[in-house]
Amino acid sequence: MMTTTSKENKILNAQGDKNITKKDLMKVFWRSFTMEWSWNYERQSNMSYTYAMIPIINKLYKTTKDKSDALKRHLEFFNTTPHISTLMLGISTAMEESNAKSDGFDTSSINNVKVGLMGPLAGIGDSFFWGTLRVIATGIGTSLALQGNILGPILFLLVFNVPHILVRYLFMFWGYKLGAGVLDKIQKSGLMESLTYGAAILGLMVIGGMTAEMVAVNIPLSIGSGDSAMPVADILNGIVPGILSLGFTGFIYTLLGKGFKTSTILVIIALIGILGAFFGVLA
Repeated sequence: MMTTTSKENKILNAQGDKNITKKDLMKVFWRSFTMEWSWNYERQSNMSYTYAMIPIINKLYKTTKDKSDALKRHLEFFNTTPHISTLMLGISTAMEESNAKSDGFDTSSINNVKVGLMGPLAGIGDSFFWGTLRVIATGIGTSLALQGNILGPILFLLVFNVPHILVRYLFMFWGYKLGAGVLDKIQKSGLMESLTYGAAILGLMVIGGMTAEMVAVNIPLSIGSGDSAMPVADILNGIVPGILSLGFTGFIYTLLGKGFKTSTILVIIALIGILGAFFGVLA
């Protein structure tokens, strides 16, 4: 019964009376400023992303089940430079609209595109906004503030936020047009499956790179003595680079799969570190 109702709603949407408007996109744009307000260690900006998508979800879907499914989709892990998050919000809006109009739409592609884009976009966004624009704004503002000029803090805010808000605004509409136009053509040409597969691979590569770069497992033990001593870590990394980080990440992933809470896993990691250092197994 619920499935039939859902299909009826999608048919109504396909008739064109539920299309996304500029007013809807502006609601998402304003809500995107909350992207870091509910940041959490488990899924980072997922709650703010979902909060920004609520006006779109409420407009596109009528049944409680459809709304619930859409909200759950966007509660998955999300993290990128908040200033350019609107690009993905625009794409997600267009893809949710396509899903509401079509029964055959692959909903997993919505999150796969997010996962595939958030890593590369974070690299670009962090370099530009945090690594370049913030430094320029701080240099201009600080030099004036040290002279007692009130324009120092004002110019700092203007130099950083005017480009930031402009990019955030433009990306909201570019993301929607990209999703509604290009992605629609890709869907009709049958390339969406390949795009989804490619985005999933890209996302896994980003996660793999983050694992190798951010997870550190140091083993101070060596085999042999004197000049012929070989560090165990070097031997293992010689077999597969980053195997210790990969193995530890796999261990944590297994704990998550068995239903361990995040707080419990943090305690386990702390105990492993403390006991490992005490017995000289970890450094």
